[in-house]
Amino acid sequence: MAKPKVVITRKLPAAAEERAKKLFDVELNASDVPLEAAALARAMREADGLLPCVADKITAELLATPGRKARIVANYGVGYNNIDVAAAKANGVVVTNTPDVLTEDTADLALTLMLATARRVGEGERELRSGKWTGWRPTHMLATQVHGKTLGLIGIGRIGRAVARRAHFGFGMKIIYHDPYPLSEAEAQALGAERKDSIEAVLNASDFVSLHCPATPETRHLMNAARLAQMRKGSILINTARGDVVNENDLIAALQAGTIGGAGLDVFEREPLVPAALVARENVVLTPHLGSAVMEVRDLMANTVVDNIQALIDGRMPPNCVNPQVLKLS
Repeated sequence: MAKPKVVITRKLPAAAEERAKKLFDVELNASDVPLEAAALARAMREADGLLPCVADKITAELLATPGRKARIVANYGVGYNNIDVAAAKANGVVVTNTPDVLTEDTADLALTLMLATARRVGEGERELRSGKWTGWRPTHMLATQVHGKTLGLIGIGRIGRAVARRAHFGFGMKIIYHDPYPLSEAEAQALGAERKDSIEAVLNASDFVSLHCPATPETRHLMNAARLAQMRKGSILINTARGDVVNENDLIAALQAGTIGGAGLDVFEREPLVPAALVARENVVLTPHLGSAVMEVRDLMANTVVDNIQALIDGRMPPNCVNPQVLKLS
């Protein structure tokens, strides 16, 4: 019996690719560059499943490809805002993701960005590497203290809670947050976290603001000019969530005006494009979407995707299905 065909849009960790080859008739992207829409459409016609990454745009048009064979789009990532889930439901295509596997490492990166931005690490490294450092002096590159400050979290799901633990217990920080789904009293006490009634209330009271909300139509440009103006002067914005949660033009304007003190960004509104005005700023630390870029995590993500595909092929509900009603209705 022929193996089901799966198209994988980008290179995966070697062990996961080998496992996928044993289970499926796998078509790999040897060039490891994003596939064009025509290639994705061909995959939808010819394969039983598509394994894209968060950089692949799986549009309504692709999901409605004439002669579509693919029954599952198994996303390599926690977020799935790159996929038109409503169109997938309408066309009977199962969508899965890889939750729970990158919480701790994304939280680590959020703290890394917070520390690096507050302590001017990027600026200091550039000075040293360029040969411009002249030695220690009392007023050289004075920075912002982290310990004991107030951290505001916009969203307190799995990653937000992991950041809160690190900040509160590791750095003695006061934790405040806003989330439409508040913590239980026991959870809040365990994290030393205080809920605020609005995003603005968090912004007004925080020395650092870290974003941990999903990318949805409602959260697009959640951090805009009006909200950036609500942040404390000198405060720092951290984003390891999704790029379009922040209006980058408004952020650049706020940085240039000195409305806020800096930003640490791992995600960008139009990836992989990063505005030159952000790159040029010394008070901005930039990383190239590295939240889950740990070997153990990327291996686990890949194996989770394979598990999702195999479950559907076996006639089972994929463990990480984001639109289970497709299977219930079929």
